[in-house]
Amino acid sequence: MGQFRQISTFVDVVAKGSLSAAARAEGIAPAVIGRRLDALEQRLGVKLLQRTTRKLALTNEGAAFLEDCQRILTELEDAEAAVAERSARATGHLLVSAPAGFGRQHVAPLLPSFLSEHRDVRATLNLSDRVVDLIGEGVDVAIRIASLQDSSLVGVKLADNHRVIVATPAYLKRHGTPSTLDDLAKHNCLAISSDGSQRGWTFKVDGKITTLKVSGNMGCNDGAVLHEWVLAGKGLAWRSMWEVGADLEAGRLVPVLEHYAAPGNDIYAVFAQRNHLPLRIRAFVDFLRRTYAQPGYWRKAT
Repeated sequence: MGQFRQISTFVDVVAKGSLSAAARAEGIAPAVIGRRLDALEQRLGVKLLQRTTRKLALTNEGAAFLEDCQRILTELEDAEAAVAERSARATGHLLVSAPAGFGRQHVAPLLPSFLSEHRDVRATLNLSDRVVDLIGEGVDVAIRIASLQDSSLVGVKLADNHRVIVATPAYLKRHGTPSTLDDLAKHNCLAISSDGSQRGWTFKVDGKITTLKVSGNMGCNDGAVLHEWVLAGKGLAWRSMWEVGADLEAGRLVPVLEHYAAPGNDIYAVFAQRNHLPLRIRAFVDFLRRTYAQPGYWRKAT
């Protein structure tokens, strides 16, 4: 900072023709201007100005140095103006990561609308169910449906993640509609399962959260497959509203045991920093949040 101030003072003094004029413009004493010039000349080891009480004259070294300083200051002003202009509108490349199923249904269909509003932004959407390394992989923003555990990341809640137990009307007509959690033992429950280990379904009973192991003749580690099975009438499934909302709206599926529904892991947008966040990221997060907050969105989105 001190070196930059010395250089800008040198340019101002030459432009205004005297130390006193430069001092008046800055609102300081001429002696302060003189000390800055002395420090600059001492640091460079050359005489830049011949100073008398009546006039200033550039030395040969000073004239050459002035030309370089003027060019540098002009380029700096141009750079600042460019940054300020870019900060006023969203620009650049946006790299977004999202879970595969959620991203296909609730991020990919929205990207064209977002880009039509921000024509200077380009976007790449990576769909993956693994937890990406935002910093290591250069991801601008990641959509996550989970409790945030990495305190180094910044999270913005986009929406609640309401989960419901669903079945087709035909299945419930054949097997009956469960009215208590104990009734689940009488039904074919289609659950997320990997290597024979089931995650279980979470409910709220008497104000407390409880996880219940259910049983059925089919399990899968892919939620999209469970969605297809429940639509085919093969049993009950515990799914998120973001996945089955449109099916409920259309009557293809029916919710059951809604009074036992427990708060789920919410939907977040996460990024690696909060300060000086590029406008393209802020604009995209705000766009998703506004869209997801629209009345009926989760029941109508396909």
